[in-house]
Amino acid sequence: MTAIIRTSGLTKTFGSNGAAVHALRGIDLEVQRGEFISLIGPSGSGKSTLMAILGCLDKPTAGTYALEGEQVEGLSGRELAAIRNDKIGFVFQQYNLLPKASVVRNVELPMLYAGVGRKERRQRALDLLEKVGIPDKAKVLPAALSGGQRQRVAVARSLANRPALLLADEPTGALDQKTGHEVLELFADLHRQGNTIIIVTHDLQIAAMAQRQVEIMDGLIKLPEAA
Repeated sequence: MTAIIRTSGLTKTFGSNGAAVHALRGIDLEVQRGEFISLIGPSGSGKSTLMAILGCLDKPTAGTYALEGEQVEGLSGRELAAIRNDKIGFVFQQYNLLPKASVVRNVELPMLYAGVGRKERRQRALDLLEKVGIPDKAKVLPAALSGGQRQRVAVARSLANRPALLLADEPTGALDQKTGHEVLELFADLHRQGNTIIIVTHDLQIAAMAQRQVEIMDGLIKLPEAA
């Protein structure tokens, strides 16, 4: 395996002087291509801040971050947006689907931004809906779907541009236990197919489904205790 993510000394500070909040205090993290990792930690530990930086949604205050060998911590907003669209797939707790667009058009959206032709967009979107188990829902609106089905659409959309990295932030937080387990099984299937996945969660049972757990505490990665 080769490293898809390498961070060194990542820090993130919000505010300044007496009002400064040190969300990250020096994160050194390496993720290999094809790994399935869970980021765990209590509320306020820094895990969502780290996810935002790994997803190129935010920049670190200091430190370095290489994604597929490219240093991204100093890139412009436009450059970061291009990387997000080309290399990273996102799955959020609240789905973030366009309510007035059909399921298939929701899945097509990242490809539209990437300049993929209409015919290829449609075929790829239909193939992805097949992959996540809802091929019969292509023409309906999100409002007609259950929570689990909406999250499956969100997963299909996250895979539209064949990203190098899939990031999921509490992807089962809005789902009941049974449906949440089905969505997690979908992530496990995607991992078996070779996808690199990082899930942020506070649920230790969900975290245990991942190949490796990385615990964040007070803005630092907590090292395993010696045996």
